[in-house]
Amino acid sequence: MSDNNYLTDVFLDETGLPAPTPEIEQERRVAIYDLLEKNSFAPVPRSDTPAPEGPFRLNLSIADRRLVFEILNDSNEKIGEFHLSLSPFRQVIKDYFQICESYFDAVKRLPPAQIEAIDMGRRGIHDEGSRVLLERLEGKVNTDHTTARRLFTLICVLHFKG
Repeated sequence: MSDNNYLTDVFLDETGLPAPTPEIEQERRVAIYDLLEKNSFAPVPRSDTPAPEGPFRLNLSIADRRLVFEILNDSNEKIGEFHLSLSPFRQVIKDYFQICESYFDAVKRLPPAQIEAIDMGRRGIHDEGSRVLLERLEGKVNTDHTTARRLFTLICVLHFKG
């Protein structure tokens, strides 16, 4: 894998989505910051076409109930796009939002030991979401677990209904 196989920018198309809560906005900011600090993102070559050289920019959106990954080069030229069904993500995203709500509520009123227990559950569901994402990206993009975790957070942001 080339040393240039990483993301330099991520854009979320939140058109038509309700304004995020402060907690969701913070999750988004942290996920993008952490993702851009260190990530691994390498589109898989197609047939006789070699893999594009990075670094890359990524636009994430939802269109026709599908998750859209639009990949651009550093000059903002589109070099690829693929769509993923959202069905495999639905339950884990629902579970993630429920436990995040519990976590955000707990931070305001519960002792550290109880907050830590809820956070462990939150991390477990987050890991499950990143595992699903890694499976769905197979054959399209090579990435690592940490990058998939941060991308899963951003996918959740695109599902926020207010």
